[in-house]
Amino acid sequence: MERLTIYVDGASRGNPGRAGVGVIIYDEKKNILKKIRQYLGEKTTNNVAEYVALIYALQEGLILQAKRLTVYSDSELVVKQLEGSYRIKNELLKIFFKQIEHLREGFEEVKIKHIDREENKEADKLANQAIDMSL
Repeated sequence: MERLTIYVDGASRGNPGRAGVGVIIYDEKKNILKKIRQYLGEKTTNNVAEYVALIYALQEGLILQAKRLTVYSDSELVVKQLEGSYRIKNELLKIFFKQIEHLREGFEEVKIKHIDREENKEADKLANQAIDMSL
């Protein structure tokens, strides 16, 4: 697999609260290869869920042996922290940041881009379904 496009989202009800992630992976022809919805548990923040969604995306990219990824997230915080524009204060998010940097080494290219929530409805739907299914 040469290039994948991936949309990710994390959701938390309560922040911290019950949380889930949604990931949609597309091939170069815009065919859906995989959809992931995963419940993360209780007492989880939205930022943690957003980071975990991105980690899932990178792991799946490695499993699918992609060389290049373009990942879209509606979390301005995560995207800005990864590009170095925002400082990371939370210790857990620092750990996730390091894991993401490590996973990125498995690819020739990884672009992580910010999009509006409106453009990320499908991944958001999966993240919320994950929370709903855990009830």
